Amino acid sequence: MMVFVKLLLAHLLGDFLLQPTSWVLDKESKKHRSIYLYIHTLLHGALAMLFVWEKDFLIYATGLAVLHGFVDFLKLEFQTASTKRNWFLIDQLLHLVIIIGVCWLYTGTTIGEVVLSEKFWVILTAVIFLTKPSSFLIKNIISIWTPESRIDKNDDSLQNAGNYIGMLERLFVFYFFISGHFEAVGFLLAAKSIFRFGDLKEAKDRKLTEYVLIGTLLSFGIAILIGALSQLAL
Repeated sequence: MMVFVKLLLAHLLGDFLLQPTSWVLDKESKKHRSIYLYIHTLLHGALAMLFVWEKDFLIYATGLAVLHGFVDFLKLEFQTASTKRNWFLIDQLLHLVIIIGVCWLYTGTTIGEVVLSEKFWVILTAVIFLTKPSSFLIKNIISIWTPESRIDKNDDSLQNAGNYIGMLERLFVFYFFISGHFEAVGFLLAAKSIFRFGDLKEAKDRKLTEYVLIGTLLSFGIAILIGALSQLAL
């Protein structure tokens, strides 16, 4: 586990803190012809070796650096202005997979010990349920009370912002619950109420206020219930 933490730290330093914007711009402009692509690749290998600091890790650090550089090369070659955000996410996901793979190879940890444990499947199922499935469940439950102001399409809210806010709040509540930080659930509920209070007061719509309150309580209630069931399963 500690090898993974060290490699993740090396990645965060190499990709964000120790990579100036000028390097990024030069790589995006010149792609594989940029000298900074290769300096960046060497930096990742050096940081990985420095943090692990074991002679046997040299070949793994070299492989990690080469794979990191190759992933960056793919991103630079195929990303466009419109797909830049998607390629950033793909790039970081691939780097994470590479780090996990190097850890498995170096430490001899099997997939079954880490990924196929009962705890992993319980947590994964709970997290998945608290995203889109819960959103659909809540939407169907409260659909009978949808006020006219919610049907109005001419609002200035971000697209699908409500769904993502709901998913994030349920994941936070779930983590706080299973980690025993129950007071943080109350803090999160209070924080959301404060942010929502101004909008609801300005709208002067009692039905909308009740609609939002029902949705919020359902969202928090589902997250707490799933957290309790997960603890029982574990």
